[in-house]
Amino acid sequence: MLPVFPPPPPAVEAPPPERSAATLDEVRVAAALTDARVLVDSSFRGASIVLYGAVFNPSDDPADVVVVVRGPDAPVRLVKKTRNMGVWLNSRPVLFEGAPGFYMTASTRPLPDIAEFGQLRRLGVGLDHLRINAPEESRTVTRYGVRDVVVSRLGADYLDWRRAVIRLREAAALYNSDPEGVEFVDEGLFRAEVELPAVAPTGRYSAEVWLFQDGAPVSVSNLTLTVEKVGIERDIFEFAHRRPWSYGLVCVLLAAFTGWGASRVFRRT
Repeated sequence: MLPVFPPPPPAVEAPPPERSAATLDEVRVAAALTDARVLVDSSFRGASIVLYGAVFNPSDDPADVVVVVRGPDAPVRLVKKTRNMGVWLNSRPVLFEGAPGFYMTASTRPLPDIAEFGQLRRLGVGLDHLRINAPEESRTVTRYGVRDVVVSRLGADYLDWRRAVIRLREAAALYNSDPEGVEFVDEGLFRAEVELPAVAPTGRYSAEVWLFQDGAPVSVSNLTLTVEKVGIERDIFEFAHRRPWSYGLVCVLLAAFTGWGASRVFRRT
């Protein structure tokens, strides 16, 4: 006698996702990264990451995409050459409390053609509108073992010092602006490349993908990128920052042992 199996349950049709219907009458942008985590070791020579996404635009009005990638903030110390009595000397160091270690913008067109100056300034989009933190008050402190470090907005000279920070970071390929860096590969689909140099700082990066329409931001997509050391480089980095005195002592002992070993070798030869 053949076994009798129960009949299969009726098929249940899953409802469509709600956001698919919402895109029919909502202007928005969605984006993602090919790699959200970059590993840095002794062989790291930089990385190229593709940021891709889609624009959901039910209207006939054209839209522009602007990509802003910002690395972790860190203090920046600058000095300027001044001539005193015919001798060029370094001025007192000027310390900026925080500037992004990496900053890039990419857009479908030049930023002034996408939005007005005030709109870009409020959003902090573009090198001309980059926020570099310096305290309002003027004071002198001791930083990095150097006395009388000036910490201030520097009055009218602040813009000159700010331009110097951007110029130095651009020379190191840490700051970049590409007015045609966002490319539409199909209707609504776009891509942009994020080039990280070998000297890119480690830490958490933020990526903002802005969608502009008629000169105003209508949507934004926020992403996160992590750049971290791995292997023995990470162990040494963490040891140096968690126990700086022990790290310094180990370096001194290692240097002394290396010098003693070299003297023994050359003495025998």
